[in-house]
Amino acid sequence: MASDVAPVIKRLDEVVVNRIAAGEVIQRPANALKEMIENSLDAGASNIQVVIKQGGLKMLQIQDNGCGIRKEDMDIVCERFTTSKLQQFEDLNSISTYGFRGEALASISHVAHVTITTRTVSSKCAYRGVYLDGKLKESVKPCAGNVGTQITIEDLFYNISTRRKALRSPAEEYAKVVDVVSKYAIHNCQVGFTLKKQGESMADVRTPPNSSYVDNIRAIYGVTVSRELLEVKHEDKKLGFKMLTFISNANYSVKKSTCLFFINNRLVESTALKKALETVYQAYLPKGAHPFVYLSLDITPQNVDVNVHPTKHEVHFLHEDSIIAAIQAEIEAKLLGSNTSRTFFTQAMLPLQATDDSIVKQDTTEGTKIIRAQETVRTDSREQKLDVFLEPRGHRHGSGPENTEHAKSDEDSQTKMKKREIKLSSVLQLRQEIKDNKSESIREILKNFSFVGCVNQSHALIQHNTRLYLANTTTLSKYLFYQIMIQDFGNFGIFRLSVPASIKELILLALDNPLSGWSPADGPKEDMADYVVTFLTSKAEMLQDYFSMEIENGNLMTLPMLLESYVPCLTELPLYMLHLATEVNWDSEIECFKSFCEQTAYFYAFKKSSVESSDENDSKGFGVNSCYTLKENDSDDESLPKNAWKWSVEHVIYPAMRQMLLPPKCTEQDRSFIQLANLPDLYKVFERC
Repeated sequence: MASDVAPVIKRLDEVVVNRIAAGEVIQRPANALKEMIENSLDAGASNIQVVIKQGGLKMLQIQDNGCGIRKEDMDIVCERFTTSKLQQFEDLNSISTYGFRGEALASISHVAHVTITTRTVSSKCAYRGVYLDGKLKESVKPCAGNVGTQITIEDLFYNISTRRKALRSPAEEYAKVVDVVSKYAIHNCQVGFTLKKQGESMADVRTPPNSSYVDNIRAIYGVTVSRELLEVKHEDKKLGFKMLTFISNANYSVKKSTCLFFINNRLVESTALKKALETVYQAYLPKGAHPFVYLSLDITPQNVDVNVHPTKHEVHFLHEDSIIAAIQAEIEAKLLGSNTSRTFFTQAMLPLQATDDSIVKQDTTEGTKIIRAQETVRTDSREQKLDVFLEPRGHRHGSGPENTEHAKSDEDSQTKMKKREIKLSSVLQLRQEIKDNKSESIREILKNFSFVGCVNQSHALIQHNTRLYLANTTTLSKYLFYQIMIQDFGNFGIFRLSVPASIKELILLALDNPLSGWSPADGPKEDMADYVVTFLTSKAEMLQDYFSMEIENGNLMTLPMLLESYVPCLTELPLYMLHLATEVNWDSEIECFKSFCEQTAYFYAFKKSSVESSDENDSKGFGVNSCYTLKENDSDDESLPKNAWKWSVEHVIYPAMRQMLLPPKCTEQDRSFIQLANLPDLYKVFERC
């Protein structure tokens, strides 16, 4: 039954109105921090520091180096609807700043204790004001402070007990704060962000100013996602939007979706956009897996309504379905174009001993060994190799020096001579270090492997027992030539240049190379070249005696022969000569020999760049190789095929590794060897199919 007396409608007290409004704008500490970050960005800050206590409930402090707040505005800065960004309602149609309604500080001051310390560039000192319910508690006071603004929020929701009790634990609230700071740090990569808990020295989020999107994603979300990112840019003038996005490719997936959406620089949520992107990825990711997406949209301001939600985490814009469809199409095209291959990361660590107890089995009754099909391996290296199926028909991979295991040089008579004994303690110590640092498990592989074929100029496939390995030719050959330098110290053969090489010309060529590290601050190139010539000439006697390098009248005449039938790439000779003068430690005997051998080993190592440089010089007719050749190999130049480097890898470098290389222990971890397959494991997979 209706009451006979109608209730009286009263105007709510202003304090009640403000607290109701504050509860809509500020729902938790992360909302308050989001508003403060946006204010700092609007102020032109390039560095923002955030300190949190108890998830932001006890204290939330943000400090920036922006333009600051004028002293004259300190009286009304925490009153509702006070702003410098909006003059009339029509201005909402073209708003381009983060804040515009002037509610953030007012709302916070009605549910927390707020202290503002600020200083402008033109001010001689900073000013501090303490606020409660939008009003100053006392007059503004001068104090010391840097240019910018520091806002301290204490005891959030102290006067709204139900809201405070409804919030989650401080740890969960802090996680939401971290999420907000992380997202703004990625989007505003030109601004440095720091977030940490009060009393702790280590920051949970730290990004430097003037960084990049990918660098900040790497710093916050890790290397795993950053190395799988695809950049997508698109502009549609008809629909009036521009898009920049970094999305994960098909190699990356996580159980929980990570989506960062910014529309006109505002961090927003968009269920429609998220659903559209998830639909695209369904064709590329396993069921239950999700991508990483950072998406920034710039839409014509007149087409966006930013005033549809108290916390501004949602926006509405015209042509929403068409824009989302265009974004979906661009991302799908990018993923489709990048899906030609997948990357699978393998473990670089190898087993200590390649001893498969299942390789052979003993039949106790007949005393014979029984080998199952999955344990059968190819042991005859003369059988067909992978290259047979890769080379054009009629072209034999090994058509270089045929029917010979090693090509002969003019120095055979020298190599057959008895080697002189080296008794230098430094050399003996370096030899002992090589022996002490040997990896037994890798040495076992190198002693008994079968060469399968070259993958490219820097990697090759080898087989050992039932395992297939990807071997790093560049790294292993560097170790090989270093050990040859130490073991054959003072007993090298000689490669003689067909034309004496002017050391000064070589150094000038090296200084023109960006890899030399030369800068104008180092002085004129001519002076540097003259210095190197003088320095190396002064060491000529030692270089010839120990390393078979003859220097005469400022010219390089010979190089040491480390392996028969193997010639280093002379394109890198200029940098090598420069590094002998600048990178070798000539002050200590043992360090001198060690660093000299390391530089020489790097020069002789088989590198992809060496093959490419050699091919380029052959076709263009310039560079060091066009001027200098090694006399011992002049007769072979015409007979070697274009892919002669494959012959060198298979018939010279890897046999030398089998015979001489004592692989250091670091090869177990540095991806010199990567196990790709194991025959028994493959059989298990096939049995399940």
